[in-house]
Amino acid sequence: MSAVSDRLPTFPWDKLEPYKKTAAAHPDGIVDLSVGTPVDPVPELIQKALIDAADSPGYPTVWGTPALRDAITGWLERRLGAREVTHRHVLPIVGSKELVAWLPTQLGLGPGDKVAYPRLAYPTYEVGARLARADYEVYDDPTELDPEGLKLLWLNSPSNPTGKVLSKAELTRIVAWAREHGVLLFSDECYLELGWEADPVSVLHPDVNGGSYDGIVAVHSLSKRSNLAGYRAAFLAGDPAVLGPLLEIRKHGGMMTSAPTQAAVVAALGDDEHVQAQRERYAARREALREALVKHGFRIEHSEASLYLWATRDESCWDTVAHLAELGILVAPGDFYGEAGKTYVRVAFTATDERVRAAVERL
Repeated sequence: MSAVSDRLPTFPWDKLEPYKKTAAAHPDGIVDLSVGTPVDPVPELIQKALIDAADSPGYPTVWGTPALRDAITGWLERRLGAREVTHRHVLPIVGSKELVAWLPTQLGLGPGDKVAYPRLAYPTYEVGARLARADYEVYDDPTELDPEGLKLLWLNSPSNPTGKVLSKAELTRIVAWAREHGVLLFSDECYLELGWEADPVSVLHPDVNGGSYDGIVAVHSLSKRSNLAGYRAAFLAGDPAVLGPLLEIRKHGGMMTSAPTQAAVVAALGDDEHVQAQRERYAARREALREALVKHGFRIEHSEASLYLWATRDESCWDTVAHLAELGILVAPGDFYGEAGKTYVRVAFTATDERVRAAVERL
């Protein structure tokens, strides 16, 4: 019997290990800009909420507390402009990566069913299709896909890795196309609050969906906007006809967010000040790195949102990775995200101010 792991590609980050060793040998230490992991402190009000809920001996529910669902629906209306969102329109998840990886399986997809995602994309979209034994394909414009057998369409705006943002008009057109062809649309919007040269819009906005959530679900995470990657805190919002069955499946699977984390999310979604403070930190790091990369001979494309700069010197991404590793800087090769990224690197600006200054000086 073939192991499930045989269906999966080689874990891409393992390929970076030799370059990581080179960068780590720099006299002033490594500047790791490869993985977009938060490094700044978890805001105190969120830590306090977690601590106050630490005495939680009972099992949490998969659907979350009413307070958590209220916090999510309130944030969706306040921040995304969504309308008439009820508890039936939301579902907490244990970080967004597990959802992306297991969604095709939980939707009952399998051989003969197709999953589509952007040509340059987070690798876990493909992993999810492989785990379900479903077919998968990439696109430049999803409305040019053959809808026959297409059961799940992933959008990702702002994009990881490119930072590209789909306009309101583009989103409206894609939602209409998916509905016309009966294709379930999931929109990964985990970087939505990190727009720099664009103001990202959600598929949950009434201007995009016409006031209906039929056939659409948005994925949101607190990892980036609130420094909660270590908490595994995220949620879905959208069509109750999709979320209801997912809730039942996830109950059977025990996919529940811990009770202290649920309390922390309530605090995080109720406060906008810490998000703005974190945005300002990232904006300063982004500007410093962008200027240094351009002066060093890079061209930056897209990157109007998210936590990354999509950079190229028009050479093999691995040559660029090697060049920067000699300077003690580690970045992600673009081909991790698809063949179309083979001449690009993804540069995260999630390092500390001190490490970003070090990278700028070396560049």
